[in-house]
Amino acid sequence: MAIRKKTNKNPSVFSHEFIIQNHADIVSCVAMVFLLGLMFEVTAKVAVFFVTVQYNVTITTNEGPDETSINFFHHGLKDLATVFFYMLVAIIMHAIIQEYVLDKINRRMHFSKTKHSKFNESGQLSAFYLCSCVWGASILVSEHFLSNPVRLWEGYPHTLMSFQMKFFYICQMGYWLHALPELYFQKTKKEDFLRQLVYIGLYLVQIGGAYLLNLNRLGLVLLVLHYFVELLFHVSRLLYFSNENKQGGFTIWAILFVLGRLLTLSLSVLTIGFGLAGSEQQGLDLSSGNFNVLIVRITVLAVICVTQAFMMWKFINFQLRRWREHAQTQPMKKKPVATKSKSSKKENKANGVNGAVASNGADSPRARKEKSS
Repeated sequence: MAIRKKTNKNPSVFSHEFIIQNHADIVSCVAMVFLLGLMFEVTAKVAVFFVTVQYNVTITTNEGPDETSINFFHHGLKDLATVFFYMLVAIIMHAIIQEYVLDKINRRMHFSKTKHSKFNESGQLSAFYLCSCVWGASILVSEHFLSNPVRLWEGYPHTLMSFQMKFFYICQMGYWLHALPELYFQKTKKEDFLRQLVYIGLYLVQIGGAYLLNLNRLGLVLLVLHYFVELLFHVSRLLYFSNENKQGGFTIWAILFVLGRLLTLSLSVLTIGFGLAGSEQQGLDLSSGNFNVLIVRITVLAVICVTQAFMMWKFINFQLRRWREHAQTQPMKKKPVATKSKSSKKENKANGVNGAVASNGADSPRARKEKSS
């Protein structure tokens, strides 16, 4: 994410710079069109596809003396319109957090270009992961998935979802889709573009796969687990940028990251490899949403295992790089620095960069001796 340079010259209308500077206002106007469409009878039938959750199913139960009606939802093609609208909402929220929170902190902290980019990334993702963790955990508790893990595969296919469950998936897909145009809006550097694209693609493929294959219960548990670990990493990075001595969070994150990968693989194998494999509902039936066949189970497990292996490989490389950097800084800290006179102290203070002393030929004792002679 590059730093935007403010200039007095106004860019021409519909130029690249104009769209980048005003993209939040443009997207807000587009979103307002859909909201205003709900106010008129002619356009309300179309606008409702974008704003509200579709495919409502009402089921009546006879529990107790009175009949109760419960609303459930299933997925369909109309969800694409809803995902598109909430992608626009995510772009607007991204701009609000950036302008009213992160930019103000950046002005006070005076970060370098590299830290500025990473701080913005961690700030945005921390807000998203925190909301998603709290929201997802509340669904897990209300649906009793934690107290009764058998429900992760019992009764498959899980075609019917509660409103909170479906809306959670709609918002998740909308958020990660919004990250694609943000690569352009935030002027992502070429060296970071591919990394971000792979990162976004993995989220979209796995969230969309869990949604379409009716594995929404397992997907929800794995998402909350993964988001919690990622939240800890980005919060630790924010604390590190504020004070470089605060590195304890990275140690806790490293431990939980490995445990999270093991727990993800265990739950996936338990649910897909044992739970669904022993289920009575076997076979491929698109009309009922049943994908419980061997080839699908193997494909899903392979995607999860490859993703976890890829993340572990990135994690190991990250830890090795940190250890090398730490090993290189240790000799620099132990190296004694001669400070005999007041003038040498002033020179050391002037040449210090981030706690290290930068020396050059003009300040060396040999050079001063030759000059005096």
